[in-house]
Amino acid sequence: MSEAAGGTQAFGDALVARPVRAERTVFSGRVFDVVSRDVDLGEAGVVTREMVHHPGAVAVVALDEHDRVLLIRQYRVPVGAYLWEVPAGLLDGGDEETLLGAAKRELAEETDLAADRWDVLVDYATTPGASDEVLRVFLARDLHDAEATDFVREGEEAEIEIDRVPLAGAADAVLAGRVHNPSACMGLLAAARAAGDGFASLRPVDAPFALRPGVRPA
Repeated sequence: MSEAAGGTQAFGDALVARPVRAERTVFSGRVFDVVSRDVDLGEAGVVTREMVHHPGAVAVVALDEHDRVLLIRQYRVPVGAYLWEVPAGLLDGGDEETLLGAAKRELAEETDLAADRWDVLVDYATTPGASDEVLRVFLARDLHDAEATDFVREGEEAEIEIDRVPLAGAADAVLAGRVHNPSACMGLLAAARAAGDGFASLRPVDAPFALRPGVRPA
């Protein structure tokens, strides 16, 4: 075990660009593409890897004044199940949209709510062995009604159900195997952990996003 992994020093992931010798688009989809990339790993040689190229996303753990988290239930076609999730969505608001701006938009579109207090809860790569999708989860507090918009929920979002669940109970549901959405699992467990110190350890909304250095956080 390294000294950093042993806990005597701060440790973390490192963004390192390996030379890309070639790249081909295998599939071009409505939301994401599948690309085949030849990457030079030095002494390990050149490897070919197929991966999902994804625009990225944000998610929001919205906590009300009674320490209840706002959860939404919607159908997910790939897994054939209704999942309890936190509000989330793609970074599809254009080049000028920030991570925080996308989070505010998704919270309003999916729950008709806004928040006056925002913090960074956790950043994660959803499937680093198969996709370049990375996601920032925000904690939103001081909730209130959002301004009315002309946004219309369609498809799976048209069936959204909304509930408020005590944060501790929602985290317990993750550990019990009753909640499976990755942003919900990451966000709820991180929020429950952060609640232990009164959320004093949270990062500000303009904190750097290590795996997406080119995106504007706030």
